[in-house]
Amino acid sequence: MGLAPLSRMVRTLVVAGAAALILSACAANRAGQAVNADYSNLSGPQIQASVADLAARYRADPRNKALGIHYAAALRAAQQNAQAIAVMENLMTAYGTDADVSLAYARALASEGRFTQALNVVDQAINPVAPDWDALSVRGAVLDQMGEHALARQAYSQALLLAPHQPGLHANLGLSYAMTNELPQAESHLRQAVALPGASTRVRQNLALVVGLQGRFDEARTLYAAELPPDAVSANMDYIRAMLTQQNRWEAIRGDIAG
Repeated sequence: MGLAPLSRMVRTLVVAGAAALILSACAANRAGQAVNADYSNLSGPQIQASVADLAARYRADPRNKALGIHYAAALRAAQQNAQAIAVMENLMTAYGTDADVSLAYARALASEGRFTQALNVVDQAINPVAPDWDALSVRGAVLDQMGEHALARQAYSQALLLAPHQPGLHANLGLSYAMTNELPQAESHLRQAVALPGASTRVRQNLALVVGLQGRFDEARTLYAAELPPDAVSANMDYIRAMLTQQNRWEAIRGDIAG
């Protein structure tokens, strides 16, 4: 599956499992499909079809928790962030203390750039005695988008103590380093991520991005070629070369991140 438009490639930075978009980590330590809602890897037509299908089902059952979370995730993938927030606010009215709903609401808020509010929602959802790794990952992703990279890495590291074999957590930590131009550290963590079962194509493409940004173009092209058709590989390589000419490329990455 191609990665288009190219801006979506950048928004995969700080994926919270996959994710993520960035804040769409799946929580293996909580049952249910709701937390696994992630439509960001689909093509444009597939996303639109998902939105249409879920919209009809949501209208018939607007208080259905899993359905609402999936609908909001599909809306975020379609960049209809304000509508995703509205869906989650409706669910918060019915499930205000539910962790899955709170995290999905935080993802929607972050997609719209409402980072401080998103962080407050996540912090209220975290049990300080027995924190959930997924919630910690979402917290880290929001902090990274706020430019608080040291705090974000603390959250990811704490989450890794609870779920050391989650590729999305290693990927998030690596991409946090990418945002501060610490590319060898970023590559190291991303390689740990891709070595784990369940690593997504987005994680592997993020590794290709970080390798390419270090000037190793042949290696980056090979990594992309394992995931994408030739036209997308060429487009991504052109994008990497363009990024290398931008003095503020890391600010541009931060500005493109969405939940």
